[in-house]
Amino acid sequence: MPTQNESEAEDWVRTLESVTSKDVAQVGGKNASLGEMITTLSRRGIRVPRGFATTARAYRRFVEHNDLGAGIAQDVEALHSGKASLDKVGASIRKGFEKGSFPEEVAVALRKAYRDLSARCGHDEIEVAVRSSATAEDLPEASFAGQQETFLNVRGEDALLEACRRCYASLFTNRAISYREEQGFDHEEVALSIGVQEMVRSDQAGAGVLFTLDPESGFGDVVVIDANWGLGETVVQGSVDPDQYTVFKPLLEKGSALPILDKKRGAKARKIVYSQDEHGEVETVETSEEERSSFVLTDDEIVQLARWSVVIEAHYGQPMDIEWAKDGRSDVLYIVQARPETVQSQKKVGALEHYTLRERGALIVSGLAIGEAVGAGPVCVIQDPSEIDRFIDDAVLVTNMTDPDWVPIMKRAAAIVTNHGGRTSHAAIVSRELGLPAIVGTGNGTEILEEGREVTVSCAEGEEGRVYEGIADYEITSLSLDDIPRTKTQVMINLASPGAAFRWASLPADGVGLARMEFVINNAIKIHPMALVHYDDLEDDEAKARIDELTVGWESKQDYFVDRLAFGIARLAACMYPRPVIVRTSDFKTNEYAALIGGRAFEPEEANPMIGFRGAARYDSDRYRAGFALECRAIRKAREEIGLSNIIVMIPFCRTPEEADRVLDVLARNGLIRGKGGLAVYAMCEIPSNVILAEEFAERFDGFSIGSNDLTQLILGVDRDSEELASIFDASHPAVTRAIRDFIGRAHAKNTTVGFCGQAPSDDPDFARLLVEAGIDSISVSPDSFLAAKRVVAEAEATLQERRSEKT
Repeated sequence: MPTQNESEAEDWVRTLESVTSKDVAQVGGKNASLGEMITTLSRRGIRVPRGFATTARAYRRFVEHNDLGAGIAQDVEALHSGKASLDKVGASIRKGFEKGSFPEEVAVALRKAYRDLSARCGHDEIEVAVRSSATAEDLPEASFAGQQETFLNVRGEDALLEACRRCYASLFTNRAISYREEQGFDHEEVALSIGVQEMVRSDQAGAGVLFTLDPESGFGDVVVIDANWGLGETVVQGSVDPDQYTVFKPLLEKGSALPILDKKRGAKARKIVYSQDEHGEVETVETSEEERSSFVLTDDEIVQLARWSVVIEAHYGQPMDIEWAKDGRSDVLYIVQARPETVQSQKKVGALEHYTLRERGALIVSGLAIGEAVGAGPVCVIQDPSEIDRFIDDAVLVTNMTDPDWVPIMKRAAAIVTNHGGRTSHAAIVSRELGLPAIVGTGNGTEILEEGREVTVSCAEGEEGRVYEGIADYEITSLSLDDIPRTKTQVMINLASPGAAFRWASLPADGVGLARMEFVINNAIKIHPMALVHYDDLEDDEAKARIDELTVGWESKQDYFVDRLAFGIARLAACMYPRPVIVRTSDFKTNEYAALIGGRAFEPEEANPMIGFRGAARYDSDRYRAGFALECRAIRKAREEIGLSNIIVMIPFCRTPEEADRVLDVLARNGLIRGKGGLAVYAMCEIPSNVILAEEFAERFDGFSIGSNDLTQLILGVDRDSEELASIFDASHPAVTRAIRDFIGRAHAKNTTVGFCGQAPSDDPDFARLLVEAGIDSISVSPDSFLAAKRVVAEAEATLQERRSEKT
């Protein structure tokens, strides 16, 4: 039983081990969360640094001891009446705190708690982190992140008391006052607790932030981790471009799966470390070349953090925003903060808003897309929030980075562009809260985007955000997910961009009917695979330099291709897991392959690439066999290593049964054996020979997808890109539709499934009706056409049923 002195001390200070989530009123949301994890989740292996928290009563005792209450009330009233500016009010209140002294009983309790913590950690005086924890912060509907100050590398009792006094004063920074005003919190009712924890020596390792959902789309099946070298403040502030790792939660406990969907190496130009100056706490230094080219976390550490985050999310019953750190002396990971995610988790489910650019100007600069919207206006380059008076409402804010002082300007912007920052930076978090399109991590946006220049900021084209010249023409469509009809015919979606895949995960589609590998290669890899296989023999110095730049951090240049392609495929497959995702192997034409970095040395010049050296013919050819082997390695990594067994392989432009045999053989030689591990192999039906020899092809493949564009041009003998013959190119021509009906019937006779990938069914109800009547198993359309296609298919099925009923 605690003694009287111990009970009195607990009025002012409590160990984190004695705190739970029920103690928010006493120690604030941040400290209550830390205590909750220590008391309830440590048995699950989750590590949280030891420490203690001052109580709300200690704060109020400080205010009472220094007679600050009346002054605070007067200053706030002056702000409300317009007699004093925010700057003046904030400075006045903070000055009172900074001049104040701790009541003796509170100071004694703080000093004792610090000595006890040092002893528990085996030191006389340990370095501690001193963090603010307001009693109204970290609520599900409001984020107070960054509103108060944090002090790092604090050592000694006197230094601790000074840091605590500065924490109290930071409850009245201009940004904190402004935020509470907007959220409707009474300044005199809010109290401040201070969390004091042993410092995790992440200055000798790394730290960062993670979300238990995708912060852009709200897709809940992933953990997204940002990481930088040194202390984690660089990631929170957005002053660096961090590494980013994406982990697929449903496979975290599946046997030997390593469910990392993506790893992006950030520039990581700077880090925060302990200062060598005896008067300084921390300092920012440049990272080494080795640090910039390396990933901060190993695969095992990425998965460990993801597993912990899932446990934390399940415990709190909601998506979480979590800070983590790694101790460089022990190589041990720690969770240093956990709070509710406040943007995506608060959105209402039931509708998707989709932005489509119809016309656009020249691309100026790009970076990471935040949000999925489009904004446009004149550029306003602001270097410091003190220049707020210069900002024009509804302009595009362009700056180096943001912190909470920038919020008043950000609220007035049409869009935001920053040089630095990742998806968990301040600019990203606030932009999501405000519903603004933002592009972070452009590197040089402030240099390239001139003041007053009219631009369009597009975050509607996947994970890469783009700034275009001029005011683009775009449209906004709202896709309601209410009252979607049920259909016997499967309606799937076509996907190409891994970066945009998660935004469509909420669609109740039956899977992905066509995932285009060539799009991933063109956008995420950019290099011809044979240029990586024969890198040492390349004579193109410019291509070699570009390859060197892109493959930094990979021991093998071929591994770069495999990893980037596998991660792209994995993101496409994860968004619909466990529903089937049909991945088509590369189907570039020779002129398109040649346009890849280093590609011209490996591609023949053809008069008509559309019906030339493309598709299945390439895969066992001397010209491309080694390149296709890399494609196979990527598919195997996605299916077997990451664990996405819902991936189906589809072969394009397979001209003859003999060619099909060669392709299946080369797949098997590369470890992709039809039927093994549940692997299904499909083929495109896009050549007249596929229709004529339907039974022979059906003996070799598990399913088909009809590609109406190629099939139409080859049946009618019309180049689909010819303007002169555009009126003849018609997928609903009887010659084409008869071939489609014939193929479906004959493939079904061999018990082989048949799908259709193309826009025609959603644009033309008669075409959809034809496919349904012919017995098509699935129809795959672009995501924004899904609901229209679903309704058209439902109507076609109803009409067919009525006809059958009339006949009987």
